[in-house]
Amino acid sequence: MGAGVSGLKISFVVPVLNEAPLIAAALAALAPLRARGHEVIVADGGSEDGSREAAAPHADRVIVAPRGRARQMNAGAAAARGEALVFLHADTRLPANADELIAHALRTNPWGRFDIAIEGRAVLLPVVAFFMNLRSRFTGIATGDQAIFVLRTAFAGFPEIALMEDVAFSKAMKRRAPPACLRSKALTSGRRWERHGVLRTMLLMWRLRLAYFLGAAPDELARRYASKP
Repeated sequence: MGAGVSGLKISFVVPVLNEAPLIAAALAALAPLRARGHEVIVADGGSEDGSREAAAPHADRVIVAPRGRARQMNAGAAAARGEALVFLHADTRLPANADELIAHALRTNPWGRFDIAIEGRAVLLPVVAFFMNLRSRFTGIATGDQAIFVLRTAFAGFPEIALMEDVAFSKAMKRRAPPACLRSKALTSGRRWERHGVLRTMLLMWRLRLAYFLGAAPDELARRYASKP
C-alpha cells in the first residue's frame, strides 16, 4: 500500500519516556507526513508526566510498552502497519521530504540513516555532528539520533539490551547490507551535551562505545551512563 508521492507507507515509531514538555511539538512536526498517508506510533515506556495524553492527539496510536528504548521500539514496530519503519527520537526533527528520501534509499538498501545536525548554543556541537556523521559513514554504524529506517521485511528487531541497542542493530544489519547514509540532515537537540558539557559527554560516549566493542555488558554500560555527573 503506497502513501503520498513516495509510493511507500512508512511508520514512524517514536519511543517516549517522560517527554511531556516537548512531545506535542515533536509529533506536530510529523503532521505533514501523516497527511500524506504515513503513520505515527508512540511507544511509551511508562511515563508519569502526561506524555501519553499529550501525544494522543498527534499520533495514530499510542501504546504502552515495557520500559527500555529497544523494547519500546520493538513494540512500536509490532503495532505498525507500514512497509518501512523509522525510529525517531522525540527530540529529533526530520527533513520535510523525509518520506521521499527514505523511499528512494530503500529501493537499493534495506536500511539506512540520516546525517545529523545538533541544535544548541555550544560552539562545539557542529564539530560533534561532523565527526558523528563521518564515523557512521566509515563504520556503517548508525546511532539512534540519526533516525534509523528499515524495510519491514528486513527488520528482525532491536536487541533488547540496556544500552547500545542501535550499535548492536547496525552490526547485525551490516551483515546483510551496508546502510544508506543520507546526507540530508535530521536535526536533533543538543540538550544532553549542553547539560553535562560537550567534551565530557563526547568522551563518555567514546569510552562506553569502546568498552562495548571490547565486550563490556550493556547493563554495566547503562549503569555507567546513568551515573554520569
